[in-house]
Amino acid sequence: MVTKQPRLNGVLEQETFKAVQKLSKREGVSMSLLARDLIRDALERSEDYYWASEAEERMKTLDRKKLVSHKDAWQA
Repeated sequence: MVTKQPRLNGVLEQETFKAVQKLSKREGVSMSLLARDLIRDALERSEDYYWASEAEERMKTLDRKKLVSHKDAWQA
């Protein structure tokens, strides 16, 4: 099968491999497709964690007196 998608090879512990294999069979998808989706989900969670920590840092310096209401911000 020829594809233009980049490839990634990895090594898994036996237990992890078996878990991915079992889940892929249960879901009716290939192991590579399942692994792609699991990696994508992990990256999204990592990004969410990053932005949540950034928001927490910004909240420490927030001056509530300078806040503008939604209505005022969108008024022409």
